[in-house]
Amino acid sequence: MPASRYTVSDVMTHTAVAIGREASYKEIVELMHEWKVSALPVLEGEGRVVGVVSEADLLPKEEFRSAEPALPEQLEEASKAGAVLAEELMSSPAVTVHPGAPVAEAARIMARRGVKRLPVVNGVGMLEGVVSRSDLLKVFLRPDEELAEEIRREVLSGPAPGAGLDLTVEEGVVTLRGPLRDRALVPLLARAVRAVEGVVDVRLELDGPAGGAARTAGPGVRHAAS
Repeated sequence: MPASRYTVSDVMTHTAVAIGREASYKEIVELMHEWKVSALPVLEGEGRVVGVVSEADLLPKEEFRSAEPALPEQLEEASKAGAVLAEELMSSPAVTVHPGAPVAEAARIMARRGVKRLPVVNGVGMLEGVVSRSDLLKVFLRPDEELAEEIRREVLSGPAPGAGLDLTVEEGVVTLRGPLRDRALVPLLARAVRAVEGVVDVRLELDGPAGGAARTAGPGVRHAAS
């Protein structure tokens, strides 16, 4: 299976807007509005990330403007309603990612932690950029021809299980057609194609031994009997 060639550094925004601990509530709102971002890293010293202020951290000031928290789990959230500085508002420690991390890893972190943007930090926690959900989707802008070339080179070349199969790519959807003698290799082949960054879906139209249709397994794979 080919290793992912796309890392966070390939898609991230290298010029990141950030704030210090003493940034005011209004200054934070103004920066978010001006730069069209939903969160800002909070820095100290020479640029070490110590937290993040997101829209969710700002909303309690409006949510609890005229009402007290009704549930015990709202107490921590409500405490931010009186905050006026970034150091009081920020979520800390910040959820971050390294520039060399695969794009898929950044996507998993965002999904697991429920965040839309991640500060990108080096080995000592210094800010190098920011990666957002929309940045991660850039891999799906790869041209079909580029995807086909990588699949032929990394998946279908040499003694690979799918060598000799006919390949087409349209709108990011990969279709493989032709004979595959060992049905047990179908899931491996499907995973290898799906691992190529930018592939939207995989469709296998394969002939098994004696002309039988090879079966497929795994999510995101379509199979059509020949």
